[in-house]
Amino acid sequence: MNKKEEAQPIRVILADDHAVVRAGIRQFMERNREIQVVAEAGDGPQAVSAIQEHRPDVAILDLQMPGMSGIEVTRWVRANARSTGVLILTAYDDDPYVLAALQAGANGYVLKTADAAEIVRSVHAVYEGKSALDPAIARKVMGLVSGRRGETAVERLTDRELEVLTLAARGYTNRAIGHQLGISDRTVQGHLARVFSKMQAASRTEAVMRAVSLGWLPPDIGQLAEE
Repeated sequence: MNKKEEAQPIRVILADDHAVVRAGIRQFMERNREIQVVAEAGDGPQAVSAIQEHRPDVAILDLQMPGMSGIEVTRWVRANARSTGVLILTAYDDDPYVLAALQAGANGYVLKTADAAEIVRSVHAVYEGKSALDPAIARKVMGLVSGRRGETAVERLTDRELEVLTLAARGYTNRAIGHQLGISDRTVQGHLARVFSKMQAASRTEAVMRAVSLGWLPPDIGQLAEE
């Protein structure tokens, strides 16, 4: 982490309809000097309002909330506050919830049974543009994606599209990908759009997981950025 990142903590909002849960999460988050909780929300509409007002780096959302679910809030974020990363923190590991959240554009999905250190690591990962999946969820998603592989043939990616997806999986932003490959941000966006279309994916996380299941990317792709 560079000096600029040390000087600017990761700004987070917490959205959960249980005040006790929010208090517990906030307590261990604020012990980490690199994270600042800027607002809390007790339901979906409050979460949207908090994101509009504070423009946080990461929104931590429960799935089941009054007014709007975490999935609905995630869709709103992807349409209206794209610079905000979304980390789903929930007790639900049911297949429909997991897939719906990732398809809505969530950057991470962690279970409330995870320890505090893992949740903090997930916040950092989402902030850095990486995918953050609970190990149990990652295995589940791999199984689901592999099971869907035979339903519809996936068009092979071009070499350049695979280069772009590989860098995206390693946590690079569009600008950083463009710098690495000597192309513009707009060109990177175009490549990612074609990747999502070919792989029938709604987010980087879903595209990466499907590419891993197809053997196009190594299973430890997300860890390579840290080496």
